[in-house]
Amino acid sequence: MVDVGGFKEVMGRFASGVTIVAAVEGGGPVGFTCQSFVSLSLDPPLVGLAPAKSSTSWPRIARAGSFCVNVLADHQQDLCRRFAISGADKFAGVPWHPAAVGGAPVIEGCLAWVSCRLELVHDAGDHELVIGRVLDLGRGDGRPLLFYRGEFATMAGSPIEPEGIQRAQDRAVDRHR
Repeated sequence: MVDVGGFKEVMGRFASGVTIVAAVEGGGPVGFTCQSFVSLSLDPPLVGLAPAKSSTSWPRIARAGSFCVNVLADHQQDLCRRFAISGADKFAGVPWHPAAVGGAPVIEGCLAWVSCRLELVHDAGDHELVIGRVLDLGRGDGRPLLFYRGEFATMAGSPIEPEGIQRAQDRAVDRHR
């Protein structure tokens, strides 16, 4: 038996990006904050996300049949908090435009966005594992908003260059000899 607190503590050490998953349903935009997002396949292009079964927004997005995953930039912490709370009009005052393909909301200023058609939904404990087929995508500029150990984090410095990665791998191999 795995202790829930220990599981959360260990998994919290995996830094993840933060997204807002959004759709248009019932004549208006709907969305929620999601940090469980992953690229699954290049051919065909598929992504995955894992909304909680307790989400009130996810069933509305599922009914819409298409959605957009907005990857948040480090300056969008307030949006992340806003979309993590149930109720209220989360999109009030938030600039967005419909994706050219699929029509789901693309939030202005996000780091990247991926417009998808709902492909499959699998039961996954207290969450659902959702697979979306990528219809369209785009990118902005900036640095990602990260979530680490229950808090927001941002990248420090520049990304590691490929030769720096190789040196780190070489050091790791040397330590294990």
